[in-house]
Amino acid sequence: MTEDMTGQPTAAPSTPAIELTGISKAFGPVQANKDISMTVQRGTIHGIVGENGAGKSTLMSILYGFYKADKGEIKIGGTPTQINNSDDAIRAGIGMVHQHFMLVQNFTVLENVVLGAEDGALLRPSLAKARTLLTDLAHDYELDVDPDAVVGDLAVGFQQRVEILKALYRQADILILDEPTGVLTPSEADHLFRILEGLKREGKTIILITHKLREIMAVTDTVSVMRRGEMTATVKTSETSPAELAELMVGRRVLLKIEKKPAEVGQTIMEVRGLRVVDEDGVVRLKDLDIDLKAGEILGVAGVAGNGQSALLEVLGGITEAAAGTVTLNGQHLDLKGGDDGRDRRHKGIGHVPEDRHKLGLIMAYTAWENASFGYHDRPEYQKRGGLLNRLFMRDDARAKIEKYDVRPPNCDLKAANFSGGNQQKIVIAREIESNPDVLLVGQPTRGVDIGAIEFIHNEIVALRDKGKAVLLVSVELEEILALSDRIIVMFDGKISGERMPDETDENDLGLLMAGIDPKAKRAE
Repeated sequence: MTEDMTGQPTAAPSTPAIELTGISKAFGPVQANKDISMTVQRGTIHGIVGENGAGKSTLMSILYGFYKADKGEIKIGGTPTQINNSDDAIRAGIGMVHQHFMLVQNFTVLENVVLGAEDGALLRPSLAKARTLLTDLAHDYELDVDPDAVVGDLAVGFQQRVEILKALYRQADILILDEPTGVLTPSEADHLFRILEGLKREGKTIILITHKLREIMAVTDTVSVMRRGEMTATVKTSETSPAELAELMVGRRVLLKIEKKPAEVGQTIMEVRGLRVVDEDGVVRLKDLDIDLKAGEILGVAGVAGNGQSALLEVLGGITEAAAGTVTLNGQHLDLKGGDDGRDRRHKGIGHVPEDRHKLGLIMAYTAWENASFGYHDRPEYQKRGGLLNRLFMRDDARAKIEKYDVRPPNCDLKAANFSGGNQQKIVIAREIESNPDVLLVGQPTRGVDIGAIEFIHNEIVALRDKGKAVLLVSVELEEILALSDRIIVMFDGKISGERMPDETDENDLGLLMAGIDPKAKRAE
């Protein structure tokens, strides 16, 4: 207790949940964090925003014990705390949900939650205890998930719930979420925010790392901004705006709306007829789909994940086979039965930015310069006489792409796994757009990408359109679909539920189409 001016006792001010003072961390010549100080109040949702490579994840990895700071002090609940590893962080009441989940895919939910937190050599008592606690946690925080389900069989949103349950099972009072909505549908993201609000009401402290300013404005109490490894500002969310935050992040004014001239639409460049795709489990993913994709247009494909958009990208990109149907590109039939693979499609003028950059877009153990040419390395410019790879040219080519697309750190010899998620995405985007394809297939182009890079990537996609190329854009971000597309189709249950022009629709209309309801068709009746 303290005393006020009259000598009467007053309540002591609430001790912050986290106090970071003078935190610095370098990786060789790269200074990831520079003398960072930050205070997070107990029982709040505190956002951290910044460009890709700004040092956000590094700072939180120091707090969680994945990295050790070169200098600086950490206080948890007012007490100086040494965090040398994640066990120290867990003992201090800190849990972390990573951008790419740390789950064993062939274990059950229950086994994943208990893993590393067993009460003894016998597993059965730990599982029984965890089952009871999971039931309580699921009820208290809207974290319903089948404890006996195999994690690999769960949708991404449910896998994220398992990660949160893991942290709560370990009695975390502080929860760090790194880009938690990067792989979620809008409805899943809304559910996550309800969960976070529930945790906040129970007195938990949440740190939310995200690139999405709309989410920051919607759910946080306070937001800290990082740029190039330094903390540039901490403000109350209610006293700022998306435009101000974007400028603090990037260091310049950022256009939050896409400026593009009307499309000069040409002839049909890709014609899809009766396309039918059946997955390995016998589920029909595409049901006799017809699409015309024209030169000089961006065709947006909206829909809730799992309604056929991914299957469409993969069959057009040569990753999976079709059960029926035809696809022609510039009048030439594509082999949909496995005769054309991804490389053949690239030779025929189809570029592909896949939805999952880790599984399909990059080889994580390879360097940036190798990844910057994968799939195109048999082109003449990458070859020496005799068929050997021209590594010198490939490295120079990668450096040019890294500079143009502002990949950070600008090191072509760094392995893909050592870049942040957003910078990994820039490598894939650069490789595919710079190949100058006739048709660009793009899945979630700005997933995990910062606001400044989003602006750049959007402009590059529009520039490709303006060269007379065709773009098929799949995104769960309706704002992105509406802003970029010249024409929009919506998919539901493997079929097209409706087609719209961007200036004749809105998010509510598209949302109904995503649920299989066409309000315009009903009015016509």
